[in-house]
Amino acid sequence: MISLTPSLIIEHLYCARYTFYEQVLKVPQYEEKFYKVLKGRELHDRKLEENKPYLRRKIGAVEKWVDQYMTNEFIRGRLDEVLLLSDGTMTPLDYKFAEYDDKVHITYEIQLYCYAWLIEENFQKPVHKGFLVYTRSKNKLVEVPIPPDAKELVKRAAVEIMEIIEHNKYPKGTRQKKKCETCTFRNFCPK
Repeated sequence: MISLTPSLIIEHLYCARYTFYEQVLKVPQYEEKFYKVLKGRELHDRKLEENKPYLRRKIGAVEKWVDQYMTNEFIRGRLDEVLLLSDGTMTPLDYKFAEYDDKVHITYEIQLYCYAWLIEENFQKPVHKGFLVYTRSKNKLVEVPIPPDAKELVKRAAVEIMEIIEHNKYPKGTRQKKKCETCTFRNFCPK
């Protein structure tokens, strides 16, 4: 059985052809070369060491799990922090090497939706919100609602990805052709 990552879900929801090119044709993206990816990994390791307790107190956390690796039947992920809140619910806390620009990017939301799904299945507790820490904005803490339909969105995407991989199915591309302009696969993907 193939185990997916939140990154694969995010890419698939951006355009389903990402799944085909990466997972079926095995075309590499060479993301290692991107500065933000490398800095983000470096920051992740540093933040796990620092563990800002005041952020957890602000959220109302009563228990924490740091650098938590989780799986379910479809996806796997390593969460920066999983927090048990005083109301009995749980939440993911994720550090971002980014500046907060008054909006949460959809990729961050989808990642939190994936984490919520993993937490609910592994801890058997509800997840209604997630938190992001924008490290380049003085550790700004932002709450992100996680409605039930958001978790269903990532579950459906996981099923679609598995179908593409298992059946070598070539999916339709995005309808938003503007996305194609910056796509890694634009040179050989028919528009």
